[in-house]
Amino acid sequence: MTGGARGRTARALAGTVATLVAGSLLVACSDDGDREDAARTVESLRQGLASGDLADVPLTGATPEEATAELETVVAGLGDVEPQVTVGAVEVDGDRGTAEVEWAWVLGGQTWSHTSTVALRDEDDEWRVTWAPTIVESSLAEGEVLRADTTAAVRGDVLAGDGTPIVTLRDVVRFGIDKSRIDAATAQASARTLAETLDLDADAFVQRVAAAGERAYVEAIVLRAEEADLNLLGGTPGVAAIPDQVPLAPSRGFAAPILGSVGEATAEIVEESAGAVRAGDVVGLGGLQRRYDAELRGTDGIRVVVVPAEGSDAEPRELHTAEAVAGSPLATTLDIDLQGLAEGLLADVGPASAIVAVRPSDGALLAAANGPGTGGQNAATFGQYAPGSTFKVVTSLALLRAGVGPDDTVACPAQITVDGRVFENYDDYPAAGIGEITLREAVASSCNTAFIGSADALPDGALAEAAAALGLGVDQDLGFPAYFGQVPAPEGATEAAAETIGQGRVLASPMAMATVAASVAEGRAVLPTLLPEHTADAVPAAAPLTADEAAALQDLMRAVVTDGSGRLLADLPGAPVGAKTGTAEFGTTTPPATHAWMIATQGDLAVAVFVEEGPSGSGTAGPILRSFLAGAA
Repeated sequence: MTGGARGRTARALAGTVATLVAGSLLVACSDDGDREDAARTVESLRQGLASGDLADVPLTGATPEEATAELETVVAGLGDVEPQVTVGAVEVDGDRGTAEVEWAWVLGGQTWSHTSTVALRDEDDEWRVTWAPTIVESSLAEGEVLRADTTAAVRGDVLAGDGTPIVTLRDVVRFGIDKSRIDAATAQASARTLAETLDLDADAFVQRVAAAGERAYVEAIVLRAEEADLNLLGGTPGVAAIPDQVPLAPSRGFAAPILGSVGEATAEIVEESAGAVRAGDVVGLGGLQRRYDAELRGTDGIRVVVVPAEGSDAEPRELHTAEAVAGSPLATTLDIDLQGLAEGLLADVGPASAIVAVRPSDGALLAAANGPGTGGQNAATFGQYAPGSTFKVVTSLALLRAGVGPDDTVACPAQITVDGRVFENYDDYPAAGIGEITLREAVASSCNTAFIGSADALPDGALAEAAAALGLGVDQDLGFPAYFGQVPAPEGATEAAAETIGQGRVLASPMAMATVAASVAEGRAVLPTLLPEHTADAVPAAAPLTADEAAALQDLMRAVVTDGSGRLLADLPGAPVGAKTGTAEFGTTTPPATHAWMIATQGDLAVAVFVEEGPSGSGTAGPILRSFLAGAA
């Protein structure tokens, strides 16, 4: 046997056959010399099994090369596993000895344990292992090998807030080329036809088909049953359409950045699993499916058999069986209808966009939708953007705490200079709003200069403290990617001014701003929840929101709808709507691009709408928010 073969065995066992506890050997011998020789031989066996290379093991009955090759053959059908092996008592009587070997193989999450016996023999004053496949499994006869067959566990569903399955087994059709039915040239021609019909990369698929085995089935695509034509290319030789079921959401891409997807394990996932996941296993790929894969995946069933020698008429005989254990469902708070509504409203929005809806009474995340412009990223709960004038709700709370009441007068000049930097109001700010106005009017019309001019009235840390009272800027572990934003201490007067209008280094996610709105509506810092079974202890604010403060903020947000930049929401039926619009400059272009925001509350619903690039909150995010509230009614 060559060193290359030994290397293949070492790789197949991957440092595998794990741990013979040399220190636990009990040796009953006639003299110390026998005891020491036997112990050294058993230790060399331990090292050889651990490495998959028996070259240095004193053997009888086979050469080390032959034994290594047979070991590889016997265990190959168990897959790339790392069994634990320990050796019990070693007994010696004259020139003969034995040692018990205890095996524990973790196969598909189930453990197969068994015991075999090693025979020892003293030849020419050297103790040797009598090699036989029975060292691996005591019932093996010549030519027989082991094989593990797995039965996939039923994956747990992902559930909506009302218990309806979001991700569950749904009918699909797998399209591909069955090379066992056609010759190689026909297979490649049919592969090209199939790929072009399905709008796939034809060259890449043809190459995969060409590289596959002579009798292989090469999959091209998996389609939902309702989208698939079972007679597709029925006249094209070798095309196979195979019905199946896979875990899927209600529609393609439904909450995908949050939920993730399910598919064959990547090489990276297999490597990181330390043997728990094998090539070909179906696992979660990203999002909640990946994070909670162990619970959702369940435990595969396993059946270990002895495969008879080639040419034998005997049937495989079973050594061990364990039934599959279904995965556990994962409960969420998502509302399928609201999530679908939000995704539909964002479907034609070009820039990155998101809608987040929170139920203020209990913090339940009802929708966390990402538009196609996010490129599959989770902007809804983990995006980091300047919130612009929606942050004026936070600044208003800081001003209330500094003694400025809703009806108190503040100055709203056309522009204001802070430490050499000129700040202005937005381009279509109403001329009637310039001058001495109330704080309520400044919020309603979103006067930048009024808030910037009031910055001097705020003590150090006032903005961060007010933000925390509304659930912003305090990290919480919610069991999924969630960004709560930041309100850092400003570096200089210019940044302090910018932060009052949600610029500078102030950042928030759409979820964080929906949380601000929810906190105003509920009168306390709301902790958003997506996973009701994931317990999270809210970090208490140093200065919690009071009932009077919440009532004042509700009044200010209502004024935005009745008298200010949120008038497009004024005629919505149902409970009164409160809102705040916002734009936030970003980038290095001249003039700078702007994010478009709008947040709102209506009854037991708080919503944030974000569009990464748009001219104004009311003009860009506003119509989307209006449609969402109307559809949610």
